[in-house]
This record gives sequence, C-alpha cells and structure tokens, in this order.
Amino acid sequence: MAMHRGTPTHSLWSGLRQIFTHGIITALAVAIAFSLPGIANYILNEWWPEVESNANLLLATEIALASVLALAFNLAKIAWDSRQGVRTARLASLIYARSAGAGWWSRRRERALIRQLPAPRDAFVLTLTGYDTFVADDSLLRGVIGKAYEIRVMLVNPVGKALRERAESLPPEITVLTLHTEIEAAIGYLSALRKFGKMVKLKFYDEEPFWKLIVLGDYVWVQHCHSGFAVKQQPEFVFALQQREPRHGLFVPFYMVFLNQWNDPRHPEYDFDTNELVYRDASGRETGRTALGVPINGATMPLPSPRVPGAAADSLAALLRRPEPERTAAL
Repeated sequence: MAMHRGTPTHSLWSGLRQIFTHGIITALAVAIAFSLPGIANYILNEWWPEVESNANLLLATEIALASVLALAFNLAKIAWDSRQGVRTARLASLIYARSAGAGWWSRRRERALIRQLPAPRDAFVLTLTGYDTFVADDSLLRGVIGKAYEIRVMLVNPVGKALRERAESLPPEITVLTLHTEIEAAIGYLSALRKFGKMVKLKFYDEEPFWKLIVLGDYVWVQHCHSGFAVKQQPEFVFALQQREPRHGLFVPFYMVFLNQWNDPRHPEYDFDTNELVYRDASGRETGRTALGVPINGATMPLPSPRVPGAAADSLAALLRRPEPERTAAL
C-alpha cells in the first residue's frame, strides 16, 4: 500500500515573511553593535559618577539591575524548558496540537498546514461515524480527503454491539438512531465520491473505538475516542513522517494501527451497490454477505452534473443532514 510522499510547498508570502524577519533581526543586531561604544561611554563617564554621589540613585540602580537579572534568568529558564519541550516534540514528530473546543481563530495554524499539503494520492480514515470528518460544515479535512484518488475508510458497525455501547456512554440526547443518521450521511458522501471516479472502500469494525486517525500523505491526525465524550471534544494532534529517520516519531505507529485494522479479516467491507457487508477470509476470498440493516438513501440519490464533484458531494451531505421527513420528501 504505497503512499504519496511529498514535501509541503511553501507559498511566496511565507518566503517573503522569512526574508523580512531575517532582515529585521540583522538590522537590529547591527544597530546594537554600533551603539555599544556610546552606551558604554555614557554609563562610565556620565551615569556612574552621579550614582556614586547619590545614595537614592544607587539604590534604584541596584534594584533595577537585580530586577533585570531576575527577569533574564527566568527567561533563560523558560527558554531552556521550552527547548526540552521542542526536542521532545521533534522526537515524537509532533508538529501541531490543539485543545478541545478550539475556535476558528485558534485553528489558523491547522488551516495553514492544510493549505500547504500536496494533493495526497491516498487518504485513510479510521473514525466513529465519519460525520465530523465528511459531513460537518466545520470539517477542515473534507476538501483534502475529497481530492485523494484512493480513500479507505473504517467506521463503527451501525448494527454492532460497539455502537450501542458508545451511544450509552454519551449524553442522553445522543442515541443509537443519532449515530445511525450520522453513519448514513457519511456513507452518502462517500457514495457521491465513488460516482465521480474515486476509488472508495469502506469497512466496518465492531469494537469500542480507541483512536480517530486520518492519514494524509506524510501526516496523521490523531484524536482519542474517550468513553463518554464526543470525539470533537478531545484534543487533536498531528504527527509527520520523518523522511530521514522513519523509525523516529509516532507517524509510523499510528499508520500501522490503521493498516492492522484494515487488514483484519474480521472487519467486513461495505458494498455500495447492494448495501451489504462482505466478509472475507485471511486470503481475501469472499465467505459470505449480510444486509447492513440500516437504510442508506444516499446510494440511489441523483447527483448534480459531474463537472463539479465537490459541489455534488456537499449538496448530498447537506441533504442528508436534514431531518428524516424532509430528507424523504426531497428524495
């Protein structure tokens, strides 16, 4: 299973900003260097003689110097601790992290990272229902995933025990039917991508979810599926592949988590055409089929013109977000 290995492209503005920053630092260093003789002359010949003859000024100078030294030492300690943190993050290949509930402004770094991503050939997604990734309006990765040629997705089985346990651990307003609706919307979105030539494969797992993983090129988005909390309420981490030392960092371990789950023969594959779960043995030979058990309206939904696949997928997702009576009427 090959993945596209590309180096993020840097925009013209990013290059100009770096040049401008280096120019300011250089000019500041030169200005300080040329001003040192004058500053030294003022301190030795004008300031210090006045300090020697004025006790109050001497006390104020000592207090000011002590404060500056205390501040400098504290800044040095903070810089040293931050250096250790940066070294640890670099070893783990952690390039971005955000806390739960981050707003639009606080996610600007993530949006900048996504804009720099080259178009991935493959996109691998291991999640719960897929709604927050494929359907939600605030999903940042939906557009990037839609550009990939091969998309492999794993969702929790809508008729399995794990989904019921997950629903029971969440607040009362979230029920099994709620999760069914979200899975239906995600499958509808993936069905739309298939109709525009994308190679989309979907599998279901029937166990308590532990990680939400999205692998795009050399980056993996990671969230912990904590019992009793929605995934979007969990912190998010982004790890990158270290090209020179692939063994370092957490990209490869999380990538292998997805591959191991995907290659597990216990997880059936979804047939978009027949709405059935296809079971296979370890050699890939089909051993049986069962109906999914959840009506998927998106499989037979008419789509807009194929000249605008992104708009078609978005309109399909918007329709599936409607309440059931409106959705049925629209169909």
